Amino acid sequence: MTENAAPVQVWLVERMFAEDKSNLIVLVYATTDGQRYTMKEHAITGISETRLTTAAVEVDPDDLDPVNDETLQNQYATEATRMANVHDPDDPI
Repeated sequence: MTENAAPVQVWLVERMFAEDKSNLIVLVYATTDGQRYTMKEHAITGISETRLTTAAVEVDPDDLDPVNDETLQNQYATEATRMANVHDPDDPI
């Protein structure tokens, strides 16, 4: 983490299977302004496997990438704000 940089809370905005690997789930978390995002990947190793996916996570600011597409930025902002208004950060999704 960057020295003296506070973690940034990001909200789940998208969940999808990886295009090239059917056993990989990609979670996209974004800031409520939609300007920055991070992706997390989870491999599914068995049919009974469960992983806790929460409504929000805190990440190092250095782990966030800019959202350069305005349409996607608006989509992420809308969904992140909706999630923040409806869920507590630790709510399982």
